[in-house]
Formats: sequence, structure tokens, C-alpha cells
Amino acid sequence: MVMIGRVKFAEFRRLCLDQPEAEELETWGEATFRVRGRIFAMGAPEGSLVSVKASLDDQAGLVAMDPKTFAVSAYTGRFGWVSVRLSRLRPPLAEKLVKNAWERTAPRRLVRKPGAERPGRRTAGR
Repeated sequence: MVMIGRVKFAEFRRLCLDQPEAEELETWGEATFRVRGRIFAMGAPEGSLVSVKASLDDQAGLVAMDPKTFAVSAYTGRFGWVSVRLSRLRPPLAEKLVKNAWERTAPRRLVRKPGAERPGRRTAGR
């Protein structure tokens, strides 16, 4: 029997805002999570799907591995973005997806910075 996680949006938000220099900004009626102004994840608190930035290879692998949980994101899928059904996502994989999305988006110097400072959660535009 496969154990299915139940990541809620609040946990997804916490994972995003725990990344160094991450900020939340409402855009297009959704919460967007950014590092230095660049979006690495997004979703609506009342929605069942979120989107995270990924490579095209990672996107293909995730969709092939579990098409009930992962899909190519509308509009941004051609850039590697993945739609994720939160109700099927296990917490350890959620953490890895968010961390990878942040690393793909953050400036290289910030990613390489040892012990990158994790400032308190910041919310803009609310």
C-alpha cells in the first residue's frame, strides 16, 4: 500500500518562506513565492494545486513517475514548471521540490553561500 501524504497549502507556504530571502507576493490572485523578485513557486491557498519551477528533465521524470500527482503546468510548462496536487504529495518530497525550485531561481552566489541566512517570513502586498 502506498502512503499518500497530505501536504496542506499552509505547509507548502512555510516550506517556501523558509528558503533564504524568500518573500510572498500576491500576483494574478495567487500567492507567488520569490527570491530577489524571481518566482520559484506559486499557488492559491484555497486551491488543490501549486506550481513549482523545475528543469524540463525533472518535469518529465515527475510526470512519468506519478501522473496523478504531477502534471506539466499550463502556460509555464514549456519552461519546466510542474503542477503538483498537494493532497497526494508526501512532506519529504514537498520539501525537496521547493528547495530545488528555490535553487533554480536564486542567484548562484546566494545558493553557494554557506549557512545562507534564513530571515523571518516576509509577506508583501498583503
